[in-house]
Amino acid sequence: MKFDKVTILLSFQWIVMTVLFIMFKDVKAYTILLFLVVSVISFTLLNIHLKFRKRLSELNVELTRARKGHFHSRLLANDDHLVNDIIFSLNELIEQLENLQSDKIKSEAARKSLLSSISHDIRTPLTSIIGYIDAIKDDIAATQTEKEEYIEIVSKKSIQLKILIEELFNLAKLDADELPMNFKQVDFAEITREILIEFLPQLKSSGIKIEVEIPDSACTITADQFSVVRILENLIKNAIQYGLQGKVLGVTLLDVDCEYQLTVWDKGPGLSKEDLEYVFEKMYRVDSSRNLSSGGSGLGLAIAKSLTEKNNGRIWVKSTPFFLTSFTIALPKSESYPIKK
Repeated sequence: MKFDKVTILLSFQWIVMTVLFIMFKDVKAYTILLFLVVSVISFTLLNIHLKFRKRLSELNVELTRARKGHFHSRLLANDDHLVNDIIFSLNELIEQLENLQSDKIKSEAARKSLLSSISHDIRTPLTSIIGYIDAIKDDIAATQTEKEEYIEIVSKKSIQLKILIEELFNLAKLDADELPMNFKQVDFAEITREILIEFLPQLKSSGIKIEVEIPDSACTITADQFSVVRILENLIKNAIQYGLQGKVLGVTLLDVDCEYQLTVWDKGPGLSKEDLEYVFEKMYRVDSSRNLSSGGSGLGLAIAKSLTEKNNGRIWVKSTPFFLTSFTIALPKSESYPIKK
C-alpha cells in the first residue's frame, strides 16, 4: 500500500516530537508523560488511518467486481458508522444494478419471444391467404361455390391479420408513450352499459346468459374514454372467448373507497397457476396451438393492463376453473384524480 500525505505527516510529526524530546537537557517526569501520551495518540491515529485505507482498498476491490458484472457481491459493514452509511448506500446501488441486469435479461428474452410470436402470427395467415389466392388464380377451385368459399376464407384471415397489426401498432405506441390520452370526467357505469349493449347480439348467438350489477347512479372517473372502452371490450371479448363453456358472463361495478372496481367474470375452464402469472404478458396465449382464429392475438390483455395503468388504475385476475374466473379493473374516482388545468 502506498503511503499518502496523512501517513507521512503523522510519521513526520512523531519524528519531530522525538527529536525535540531528546534535545531537552532537563527532562522532567511530566515531560516524559506528555511525550508518551502524544506518541500513543499519534500511533493510534496512524493505525486508524492505515486501517481506513485498507478498508477503502477492500471496498474498491468489491466495487470493481460489481462493475464487471458480479452483482451478487455485497460490502460488509464494520464498526465505523460513517463508513457503514456509505456501505449501505453502495449495497443498495449494487442491488439496483443487479435488478437492472436481471430486468435487461428478461426484457431481451421477452423481446426475442415477442419477435418470434409476431413473425409466426403474421406469416401463418399471410401464407394461407397467398395459398387460397393462388388456388383461385390457377382455377383449382372447380366450382363457383368453392371459389366463393375460398374468397370468404381469405376475407376472414385478412381481417384477422389487420386486427393483429393494429393491435401491434397500438401496443408499440403504448410502450413508447405515444398514444394520446384525453383525460376528462366520464361516467364509468354508463360506458359499461353502452359496451354491453354492443355485445348483446354476440352473447345471444353464443347462448351465453348475462348477469349485470351496475349502479343506476353515475360513477364518475377522470380517464381517457377511448382507453376505458378498449379495456372493457378486451375483457368482455376474452370472457366470451375463453368462458364460452360456462354459458354465463357477469359484469359487476362496485364503489370501493376511493375507486370504482369493475369485474368481468365467467365460469369457463379458467386459468392455471402458470397462466395466472403470465396472462398479462404480450403475445401470451392459454391456447398453445397459437391459432389466431381460436386463440386470439395474445395482445388484448396486455393492452388492457397498459391502458389501465395509464389511467392511474389497477388490474388483476383470479381463477377457479369452472367456478369463477374474474378480471377486475380499479379506476380512481374523479375527486382522487381531478383534471389538471
